[in-house]
Amino acid sequence: MSQHGRVYKNEAEKAHRLATFKTNKELIESFNAGGHKFKLGINQFADLTNDEYNEICSGFNPPLMTAVKAAKGFMYENVIDVPSGVDWRTRGAVTPIKHQGHCGSCWAFSAVAAVEGISQIKTGNLISLSEQELLDCDTSSENNGCNGGHMAKAFEFIVNNEGLSADADYTYKGLTGPAKTCSSKSSFSHPVAISGYEDVPSNDEVALLKAVANQPVSVAVDAGSFALQFYSSGIFTGSCGTNLSHAVTIVGYGTESDGTKYWIAKNSWGSSWGENGYIKMERDVDAEGGLCGIAMQASYPTA
Repeated sequence: MSQHGRVYKNEAEKAHRLATFKTNKELIESFNAGGHKFKLGINQFADLTNDEYNEICSGFNPPLMTAVKAAKGFMYENVIDVPSGVDWRTRGAVTPIKHQGHCGSCWAFSAVAAVEGISQIKTGNLISLSEQELLDCDTSSENNGCNGGHMAKAFEFIVNNEGLSADADYTYKGLTGPAKTCSSKSSFSHPVAISGYEDVPSNDEVALLKAVANQPVSVAVDAGSFALQFYSSGIFTGSCGTNLSHAVTIVGYGTESDGTKYWIAKNSWGSSWGENGYIKMERDVDAEGGLCGIAMQASYPTA
């Protein structure tokens, strides 16, 4: 309660949350005794049931089928040689871990991280950009603030908006206000702009690898499992489906000493979750869409 600022309305709720915490703790300890490639740990979700966790952490809304456009180009299609490992964090293209709070805004954080990355790669300047501007101002598409959205639609908005404000100018509140709260064009400059976006060919981890070798990439995953709720460290190899519910940004990839290949994904749940806010997810798995559907709906901005 102290570490995560928990305040309960009465003793009955506190007792209920303590019971949930105890159940989760026992399940975590049981899992960690099983010799898996990754560990679970107590985090900010430890007083929540898995259903409650899913309610507050599901912010990815797949686009309506009627709105899906014809396939875009894929600029990395003919790339042949890629490095054995890439980490855009060490190359200065990744801002510090952010926290979306109790707001289904993962789509905005995923898109912004990808835009921050390509901007740094192209200009050499890393600027933390505003997720709140997307929540307040991206209201004409399928994106719906704290009620979820889609990264490709966010990229379209940034193009039409002629860029995005700096986070320092348009700070994150984790709330969605009425459209009239949008004040980007009248109040702030846009230090970063993009020219468009492209989709990575669906269900193709080889194509995804080519893209990530050149820039951070926005992806959606099925994050509903207990194991992902309490992921702490190691390479996530757990079982999960393809009910895409959460958005993250792949910022690298590599291979463990035992030969296990992995993606490095930046999350938006604060630095107390996972490996200081990041997760390593197994790469090159038998599943068509990649582990947890990570290769199903990937996209990246162009600049």
